[in-house]
Amino acid sequence: MTSTKVSLIYSDADGNLRIDPQLTAVGFNGSQVELGDETWIDFPAGGELLLLPGRLPLGYNQAHDQLEVVEEATALAAIMPLGYTRTLTPAYETAVSQELPLFGYTAVGAVEGRLKVAAIETDAQLKWNPIYYNTSDLPRLIKRTIRDYPENRILRQLSKCALEYHCLTAQNIFYRRWEAGIPVSPLCNADCLGCISKQPAECCPSPQNRIDFVPEESEIVELATVHLEEAADGIISFGQGCEGEPSLQKELLVKAVRAIRRQTSRGTININSNAGYTEAIKALADAGLDSIRVSLFSAVPEHYDWYHRPHGYTLADVRESLRYAADNNLQTALNLLFFPGFSNQKAETAALKEFIADVGVRQVQIRNMNIDPEKMSSVINGGALPTVAEWISDLQRDFPGLQIGNYTKPKA
Repeated sequence: MTSTKVSLIYSDADGNLRIDPQLTAVGFNGSQVELGDETWIDFPAGGELLLLPGRLPLGYNQAHDQLEVVEEATALAAIMPLGYTRTLTPAYETAVSQELPLFGYTAVGAVEGRLKVAAIETDAQLKWNPIYYNTSDLPRLIKRTIRDYPENRILRQLSKCALEYHCLTAQNIFYRRWEAGIPVSPLCNADCLGCISKQPAECCPSPQNRIDFVPEESEIVELATVHLEEAADGIISFGQGCEGEPSLQKELLVKAVRAIRRQTSRGTININSNAGYTEAIKALADAGLDSIRVSLFSAVPEHYDWYHRPHGYTLADVRESLRYAADNNLQTALNLLFFPGFSNQKAETAALKEFIADVGVRQVQIRNMNIDPEKMSSVINGGALPTVAEWISDLQRDFPGLQIGNYTKPKA
């Protein structure tokens, strides 16, 4: 069977989108170059096309059997909506050293004028389909909710997240459905390289700003209770992109969770956490928390420390937190920060499998890691690597009961 050729696309010096039928689009699986082929999928609704400033497009010339750089042009990348996992990062040659903003850059090309991306669908969109968000009535719903709770400062933060950052969990609090985020903590006990809400001033810009206050218990409880009572498949999640580590507000959250559960038994109370503050995770589990999702870059301690840069805790504390949660019947999940060429390395995969077996995680949510790809060069080794689809199949074979996807689910 003849392989479908995915042509290189780029932006010319005048900002026009160009397709080069002589060059095949390529992407990187670590340091491994892979050609665009029939495994690349149509550009999904909700995805975005981005310029990569200072990066020259790189394509494969089959006639000369070599990679070629397109001069006086700018490379392109795509970012994927929820439900899609990228399989290759974009290929380019760096002309100007300029750190890229924090996005999950994905290789992109074209077939017969249609945009194609190096990605696979890893979860059914259903509730997260872009057509359900940023609707024309969203501003009205925001005004209605703020009118109902005029003193609630959390709503003002969420309205900004909903309208400016187009955050889906922020919007859901106003739509009164599904998973909704309630940010509570401006502080964090980690300094992650790819933190999307706080970066040094001289670094790459954060795509969103962090909450700058700690809410009152009453502000949390009134929003959470109404949402869990009224929302279909209602989930309240602490630990959003616009905040630090929610478990640092231990006393506040323990009181809030207990107060919520005194008023309603409906829905799922979830925390998105680094789980480094084990005492807080245990206290929240005892207070009535239903679900926990823990962010993880690597199960190899030195690589974990390289990315998360934890303060006052170690990966061993994260393990203890997850074990306690699983032992106490919480729904447990990993928020796996996935980067093609790193996460699917042999040593990383072996460490992840041991971690899953040890802590009893029930779900792995794959997240396209937001980072400048060049920053990953120090932790990526050479050598042949499985494709992302092969990597997922291998994980599923070893853990047949493990859910692999992209979304937090209501507790069964």
